[in-house]
Amino acid sequence: MLSPNLQAETVYATLVDGIRKFFARAKKDKAIVGLSGGIDSAVVAALAVEALGKDNVHGFLMPSEFSTLHSIQDAVDLAENLGMKYHVVPIGDIYNKFMKELSPVFGPDNTWNVAEENLQARIRGTLLMAYSNKFNALALNTSNKSELSVGYGTLYGDLAGAAMVIADLYKTDVYELAAYINRRKNVIPVSTMTKAPSAELREGQKDSDSLPDYAILDRVLYALNEGGKTYEQLSEEGIDKEILDKIIQLKKAAAFKVLQIPPIFNIGEKPIGTKDKWIL
Repeated sequence: MLSPNLQAETVYATLVDGIRKFFARAKKDKAIVGLSGGIDSAVVAALAVEALGKDNVHGFLMPSEFSTLHSIQDAVDLAENLGMKYHVVPIGDIYNKFMKELSPVFGPDNTWNVAEENLQARIRGTLLMAYSNKFNALALNTSNKSELSVGYGTLYGDLAGAAMVIADLYKTDVYELAAYINRRKNVIPVSTMTKAPSAELREGQKDSDSLPDYAILDRVLYALNEGGKTYEQLSEEGIDKEILDKIIQLKKAAAFKVLQIPPIFNIGEKPIGTKDKWIL
């Protein structure tokens, strides 16, 4: 863990207990989790199953034309390893219908950009919330602290949910927690642990297309947030100024998103967002 005061075993127990208490307070028994085949949704699903039981956690796989076969298989393998039920709900036809209706607005010369990417995330968020309402289940968000800090998420899409389970863990912390979950057997598929992170919202997309490598990003974010270090101090420590400038700019641009996120499970000393967003 980035924080010297945190250990994976403690974080795991805290989050499992937090999920149980959160659902008890809400008088809910069931959870819905969007399974992408990635590390974040895998960890949240594993925590939820431990907290609520496999019969009370449902998975939604919502592939698009950009979803890779190995990610779909990873999500299926995870659900089966956990013994949880799941549905596969492809979003391609829904997305194409949206684009058809928007074509007069976007115009004949429309070029692909973040609008098309975010539309996919918002379709997935809508499907999760539909299940949530129909079956009286709470949707658990799977965003991590690294993504939230730099705005790498879609409002009303993958930032939606009743609570953000791992939003106080940086991406590198999530990998460490995943390794702890797998300490006795491979609950989370090996390929999920080793493949390059991707939102899979366009052909060949990787997180590294938009963000610095997580090992660098998390180090800088932790130094700025928990460490309270300044731009000048980090520059003197040898952090590349171009990377540092980019991270600072992304953080500033993401501030309005942070104000709109669901409540998060507090693990460390300085969770992202405002005090009223923290679940203690």
